[in-house]
Amino acid sequence: MHDMPTAHDVRRAGGWADAWDRCTLTYDERFLRRKVLHTVTESAFLVDLAHTESLDHGDAFDLADGRLIEVVAAEEPLLEVTGPRLGRIAWHVGNRHTPCQIEDARLLIQRDHVMRDMLRRLGAHVHEVTEPFTPEGGAYGHGRTHGHDHSHTHGPHVHDHGGDDPAHGHD
Repeated sequence: MHDMPTAHDVRRAGGWADAWDRCTLTYDERFLRRKVLHTVTESAFLVDLAHTESLDHGDAFDLADGRLIEVVAAEEPLLEVTGPRLGRIAWHVGNRHTPCQIEDARLLIQRDHVMRDMLRRLGAHVHEVTEPFTPEGGAYGHGRTHGHDHSHTHGPHVHDHGGDDPAHGHD
């Protein structure tokens, strides 16, 4: 069996220099514990972390031999959200536990038709874009907000609980 370079540790952005190679990953792919990945030069390596990590653009995998592989946020299909009362719109996005990249004049979220419809009903301007996605970290500045789906199946029919229903149960 061929031995593959292995990363057991991650160095956070700003805590390293001079990467040996780069690995381009989507937001969902940047949440991992153990997986074979490929660099942009098509070198394979194994990620084998002690626990599941949420990686950010600019972090690096620390290979056992001392080389570093930079994590690059991949371009992916997103919704760009703009419009008046952007703070109110951001509150509704957060209330649905949706990962969100917050900028001064816009929000970016992963494409989702239910969210698109809700945001438009709230008066937001919603456009499809393809860009790197680097949403806000958790409440303590790093990590994931775990989304949950408001649509689910009960037997042969589907219910959507994602509207503006205040009885939905989110505080």
